Amino acid sequence: MINRMILNETSYFGKGAIGEIPVEVKKRGYQKVVVVTDKDLVKFEVATRVTNLLSEQGIDFTLYDDIVPNPTIQNVQEGVAFVKNAEADCLIAIGGGSPIDTAKAIGIIVTNPEFSDVRSLEGVANTKNPCLPILAVPTTSGTAAEVTINYVITDVENHRKFVCADPHDIPVVAFVDSDMMMGMPARLAASTGMDAMTHAIEGLITKGAWEMTDMLHLKAIEIIGRSIEDAVNGNQVAREDMALGQYLAGMGFSNVGLGLVHGMAHPLSAWYNIPHGVACATLLPTIMRFNKEYTVEKYREIAKVLQLAEKDADLETVRDAACNEISRLSEAVGIPKTISELGVKEEDIPQVAADALKDVCTPGNPREVEVAEIIALYRSLM
Repeated sequence: MINRMILNETSYFGKGAIGEIPVEVKKRGYQKVVVVTDKDLVKFEVATRVTNLLSEQGIDFTLYDDIVPNPTIQNVQEGVAFVKNAEADCLIAIGGGSPIDTAKAIGIIVTNPEFSDVRSLEGVANTKNPCLPILAVPTTSGTAAEVTINYVITDVENHRKFVCADPHDIPVVAFVDSDMMMGMPARLAASTGMDAMTHAIEGLITKGAWEMTDMLHLKAIEIIGRSIEDAVNGNQVAREDMALGQYLAGMGFSNVGLGLVHGMAHPLSAWYNIPHGVACATLLPTIMRFNKEYTVEKYREIAKVLQLAEKDADLETVRDAACNEISRLSEAVGIPKTISELGVKEEDIPQVAADALKDVCTPGNPREVEVAEIIALYRSLM
């Protein structure tokens, strides 16, 4: 069996890492930069930490701050027009998954204009050219978009999100700086943190998992498990740990895929505009239990790194211990327990479930699933 690993070219980690951005821009000879971010990150002077550095170093840039949560096809197309008009040769994406995902789609279409409809990028698109170079600056500890080949776009017209996986879209440099994450409110730190835990757990148990990705995912689970509660409470050391944990998870799942949690979360976001991290975090404990009999020894490994069970404990005990700890962490950081709290309507569930079954992430689940089972899982969370 052949296993493939694709990683980004360069990453900087630690407090103050954004100071290396002007160095990388100049070293690579970029002349016209477009900064891709959202209005809140500008308003609260998070993105301006980067733009101030660019200004101080005399680097020419233009700001595109019209990114929305759960970015849409229209959002991407407007961004493409903006970037072309600016004649940019580099994008600096600042934010959580939404700005970085949007930058990936923009960058791909600028260099591969035959995909300008955006929808044709779904799945593994046959793009010919690397995207416009992206320097990625995450401001949340969850999506790991700065190190993955994946991005997700919302098709508003058809009430769906679609996943794109393209080695040509991976950012060339990432700057994982805990200073950029200190502005996260507790609820955002909780939902993105549990999204990172979802990436690590689903990446560990997905059908494509192998030894190298298992190593990354288990270390990510260990770091996230010990850090997330303190990170939600604003501890900077814990937030720096979370930044590393989510990055490790991203290195893994980007190469092996995910599973049913993401398959069921994507349509929830598309139908109800629920933040992706919240949807994943709410689903995770229930789907873990649904999968537990199909994970061989993987939950034992989770229990080990979370220091939950003795090494000679029976398999059922360690599986339950792993599931119970994830439920405890979710509750401790304030994740909603039901999807009805998120605005999900009972009458929509059959169609939402049909969309979940078709989602690109669902086939990676270790347990085969039918639409009736997905309906039952959604209803169990109402």
